[in-house]
Amino acid sequence: MDRPGMADFLRRRREALQPADVGLPKGPRRRTSGLRREEVAALSGMSADYYTRLEQRRGPQPSEPMLAAIARGLRLSADERDHLFRLAGHGTPTRVARSGHVSPALLRVLDRLEDTPAMVLSDLGETLAQNRLAAALLGDHSGYEGLARSSIYRWFTHPAERAIYPGGYHDQYAREIVANLRAAASRNGRDARVAELVRELSARSVEFARLWERHEVGLKPARRKVIVHPELGGIELDCQFLFTDDLAQALLVFTATPGTEDYDRLALLGVIGQLAGR
Repeated sequence: MDRPGMADFLRRRREALQPADVGLPKGPRRRTSGLRREEVAALSGMSADYYTRLEQRRGPQPSEPMLAAIARGLRLSADERDHLFRLAGHGTPTRVARSGHVSPALLRVLDRLEDTPAMVLSDLGETLAQNRLAAALLGDHSGYEGLARSSIYRWFTHPAERAIYPGGYHDQYAREIVANLRAAASRNGRDARVAELVRELSARSVEFARLWERHEVGLKPARRKVIVHPELGGIELDCQFLFTDDLAQALLVFTATPGTEDYDRLALLGVIGQLAGR
């Protein structure tokens, strides 16, 4: 049981939850934006003293039913609930069967996408497959080995990796990928590859260690991004994800709005890709 980690996670989730999220009035005397401890306790069906002791690192190890009640009270997502169970020292059902083989269903879709960049990613940020336009847009990822196969690892250890996005988006993107790695760890915390990735990044990157300590889980990635291409400059693209049922893999597709300069640049990217392939 990780008492400090669980206490910190509960406090952060409580402070992030607004009274309106659970049907409570804000009230004229409320000094904080989040919920009070006694409100979370009431929503979870337990005494305020019991919940307070958990946040103060002095409570007993909660049972699985108690944790489930807290997860409901705090309106935790499935990933956040799994993370809470792990912090409390309980196992969680394995929801991921990680494999380096691309999901056949995603691969069939990828094979039919010839006029727009598309790629299949693992939940650790590894590129499992990419079409010609994705390689032209983002670079060929097939040459990476070891931990460097993960774009999460490269983001915090290879400075050149950050050139793909405008500087103003770097902080938000770093939060997103760390939160999604936290979700992957919660889905299958016994996976040695997840543990190794977290351990190495924590040792090598102060920024990663700071973000990891925030206990953010599964932030939704931005649906519209500017990709900085070395020859074409910034291209504003819509990003659509198609996930497998276990969330272990996702097909990422980039598209541009027809009739815009970004659409024309994307079309020009196809020409660049053809020339590079000769």
